[in-house]
Amino acid sequence: MKDGEIHVAIAILREITRAWIAPYVTELSQGSRDPFRILIATILSLRTKDTTTAVAAPRLFALAATPETMLHLAPRQIEEAIYPVGFYRTKSRNILAVCQELLERYDGRVPDEIDELLTLTGVGRKTANLVVTLGYGKPGICVDTHVHRITNRWGYVTTRTPEETEMTLRAKLPTEYWIEINDHLVALGQNICHPTSPKCSICPLYPYCDRVGVTHSR
Repeated sequence: MKDGEIHVAIAILREITRAWIAPYVTELSQGSRDPFRILIATILSLRTKDTTTAVAAPRLFALAATPETMLHLAPRQIEEAIYPVGFYRTKSRNILAVCQELLERYDGRVPDEIDELLTLTGVGRKTANLVVTLGYGKPGICVDTHVHRITNRWGYVTTRTPEETEMTLRAKLPTEYWIEINDHLVALGQNICHPTSPKCSICPLYPYCDRVGVTHSR
């Protein structure tokens, strides 16, 4: 994909992703832009199917939806609420640790800067970027496995890790696309541009894709 073609690609993605279900954390942010809920829901979503997160997160928030009330829960209560998300026992401990850190260091407020968010237990760049973009509406690029894979498959970037992809996109992707690109590529990755055997024959982005690394497609 040539640099200038990204504008066409985003226009196409905006159109086709309307018919697909948005990621749970995105839907959560549209209903109520609560940085704390977005932070906790994103922690739950890591290495977990979105359909599972969409059930587990509301179940947890029905018990507690602030750092203060979350700390009134026992680890076992959180585990039972969020099961079967991936690594639910570890995530239960991390959630309690994050809530304690938020109260001790930020008076219970979720930071709006990526570098500060990265100091919280269990928070990586994907989570930090989602909190900044969806929780505060500030510029950021959330790079998950879909964004990393697809932008490399397009030939728009040539990187080895999601962090390298984020930094490269920050340097070349027009700022107006930063927040939305994650939602679009997650949807594209789930429905068409699969890790193996992507559905290239029905992909409207096929004319702009270099198909880097694609050895088999449908």
